[in-house]
Amino acid sequence: MSDERATGSEPVHRSGFVTFVGRPNVGKSTLTNALVGEKIAITSAKPQTTRRAIRGIVNRPDGQLVIVDTPGIHRPRTLLGERLNDLVEQVLGDVDVIGFCVPATEKVGPGDRRIAASLDGYPRAKKIAIVTKVDVAQRDEITERLMEVDSLREDWAAVIPLSALTPLTPAGKVQLDVLADEVLALMPEGPSLYEDDVVTDESTEDRIAEMIREAALEGVRDELPHSIAVVVDDIAPREDSDLTDVHASIVVERDSQKAIIIGRKGARLREVGATARAGIEELLGTRVFLGLHVKVAKEWQRDPKQLGRLGF
Repeated sequence: MSDERATGSEPVHRSGFVTFVGRPNVGKSTLTNALVGEKIAITSAKPQTTRRAIRGIVNRPDGQLVIVDTPGIHRPRTLLGERLNDLVEQVLGDVDVIGFCVPATEKVGPGDRRIAASLDGYPRAKKIAIVTKVDVAQRDEITERLMEVDSLREDWAAVIPLSALTPLTPAGKVQLDVLADEVLALMPEGPSLYEDDVVTDESTEDRIAEMIREAALEGVRDELPHSIAVVVDDIAPREDSDLTDVHASIVVERDSQKAIIIGRKGARLREVGATARAGIEELLGTRVFLGLHVKVAKEWQRDPKQLGRLGF
């Protein structure tokens, strides 16, 4: 979607920041990755997977979108939870557009209403509503959800149903492009904020740590995901070889959790390593030796010093 300046001779270039908000696990990171066209944010069925403000860059002929993927807004039970909510508030105060996400498969609940109402606190940002996961919802569910979401606020600039996993509607309309067009049209005029070949400002170390954490999250018990953190200790090309050595620590809060991550005779940890290594090799473009070590940092989610050491 492009318009022209008053002279009628030069197309407008727009750029700015957008973030997607909603309850945990409504598909914000999946949507971010789909728009960027590359995996820059990890995804999991476990809530509160995202723990940092991760920027993904979408380049289009008429502008650039910087998507800030944030943790889901939730009622915090730990100091980590409080800091994640603070991070979301800070991002919301800085962005140009806020996309409020609700899954088509779940009725709008008190948590959704609370988040939608809280957007009053960010008057400078324009707001759009997005009904996600329409690929797994019935038609009447989608219609009901669109009506529910539309009634939450009077200032939606747009209400858009989409699926980040199935980007085409039955009519062949590219839903992700529709979303990108709508968001870009709401952005201020301005030059690109990043070079055209940049997809994220995440460091290599941070992306590797997140890949390892994503692999560690798969198949673990519900209470364990919040207790897992990952720190990359070293990345170094091996001399006289095409191998890159990557050493990282998986941090948990209790000895019992350490045993779960390692598994019987180390089987679970080997599985985590094999899964993560595939993504790391693709990222680095080399073969990788991945050395994983599991450490216990008791109650790190509630300890300010340990949170600081872990990057929170």
